[in-house]
Amino acid sequence: MAPVSIFRHGADEEKAETARLSSFVGAIAIGDLVKSTLGPKGMDKILISGTKGAIVTVTNDGATILKAIGVDNPAAKVLVDMSKVQDDEVGDGTTSVTVLAAELLREAELLIAKKIHPQTIIAGWRKATQTARDALREAAVDHSNDQSRFQEDLINIARTTLSSKLLTHHKDHFSQLAVDAVMRLKGSGNLEAIHIIKKLGGSLTDSYLDEGFLLDKKIGVNQPKRLENANILIANTGMDTDKIKVFGSRVRVDSMAKVADIELAEKEKMKEKVDRILKHGINCFINRQLIYNYPEQLFAQAGVMAIEHADFAGVERLALVTGGEITSTFDHPELVKLGHCKLIEEVMIGEDTLIHFSGVAMGEACTVVLRGATQQILDEAERSLHDALCVLAQTVKEPRTVYGGGCSEMLMAKVVTDLANRTPGKEAVAMESFAKALRMLPTIIADNAGYDSADLVSQLRAAHQENKTTFGLNMSEGTVGNMAELGITESFQVKRQVLLSASEAAEMILRVDNIIKAAPRKRVPDHHPC
Repeated sequence: MAPVSIFRHGADEEKAETARLSSFVGAIAIGDLVKSTLGPKGMDKILISGTKGAIVTVTNDGATILKAIGVDNPAAKVLVDMSKVQDDEVGDGTTSVTVLAAELLREAELLIAKKIHPQTIIAGWRKATQTARDALREAAVDHSNDQSRFQEDLINIARTTLSSKLLTHHKDHFSQLAVDAVMRLKGSGNLEAIHIIKKLGGSLTDSYLDEGFLLDKKIGVNQPKRLENANILIANTGMDTDKIKVFGSRVRVDSMAKVADIELAEKEKMKEKVDRILKHGINCFINRQLIYNYPEQLFAQAGVMAIEHADFAGVERLALVTGGEITSTFDHPELVKLGHCKLIEEVMIGEDTLIHFSGVAMGEACTVVLRGATQQILDEAERSLHDALCVLAQTVKEPRTVYGGGCSEMLMAKVVTDLANRTPGKEAVAMESFAKALRMLPTIIADNAGYDSADLVSQLRAAHQENKTTFGLNMSEGTVGNMAELGITESFQVKRQVLLSASEAAEMILRVDNIIKAAPRKRVPDHHPC
């Protein structure tokens, strides 16, 4: 009997082994793409956008690389989405989570070739994940009660995070900068209060933390350039909305005097709006949209500082840090919440003039000014610093820390191997494959640094068998070292998220035994063009 297709013409179906192989190939390819960026000696990728301008991005951030590439394989898309979630949740570990999931699937492919059922592999992996999670929790250290040691932990975490980024050569400078910025948040973890401004010129070491808020805009003509005890009205309003706008129509006048009357009426409406704004008792007006020449002139006559076209993110953040609200109508001044700050003045950074707000209502607000030779360096420096800030903010909320340099992975691999040795049946083989995938992370870190990974990982494994549980890879020397002495510390939250996300994603892909693609929509000719 001939096989019957129940799908619409053009739909595609992959079954059983073909579907599984397709998933494995896609996921492993994604892992191989980013694994060369892993670790302190990882390499960078150049990404060129397909748009007209062909924007060039140089990065080794896993999430940025995976966001930029378009993938068609469904399993590869799962890993791309997983790295985005990792980036949103904890800000770092995006490459680690992708590589671990890909290595788990590489091991699963070998087990399925030995005729071990996917559900057996998943059962073994689940037990292995739980054991590894417990071991990681037991190894975690909490110094939140000792302020000086916790501060040291934060510096070490920032150094470890930045050591695999572009900022590795200036990690002492930037780790201190990141910790100072996060400690100003007083435990709130609200990274919106930290504003990052990129300015071309100088070198990376010229970057600094400014205690206040910087807005990359200009103050209006003939207006005060310095204000003390400012009352700020933050608005998102069109200053020309009251002008007469007539589209597709003709206005006939019998003399030029009538044209002048129309212009005067427009001016009167704009003046009326400015008067309504001034009734709020302000000395600084910041608008999301353009202010135009005439209203700007009126503000200058009233001695009010007016700043136009502040971008939306700038206005939102400014409202947050000055304690004001964004306003669109001005009929009820008593209902409007104004922003306040002690001093507004112009400052020079390089060749550019920026507006500096100091003594803002939200005391934890600060601005990081990044300097660099090229736009690509500045963009990558911002991504690197963003990762460090996210990890530090997470660590302030969840203060437990673990050791890096492949130490935590080797520790988890050891307990999973011990569990496999005690477990009868085929699940033990799956557990052993889970341990092998965990050991691949330090192997890849050593390979990327150009060292003999087989020798280093076997030394590290032997050290952990002797219960030297703080030992990991020292990539500066190419040896095995004590991570506690070297200060190579990572956030417990990041490591836990890497373990759980990678095992869940690999398990999800392993369950697949059928891939069905919908039939493409047919293009029909448009018989009724506009």
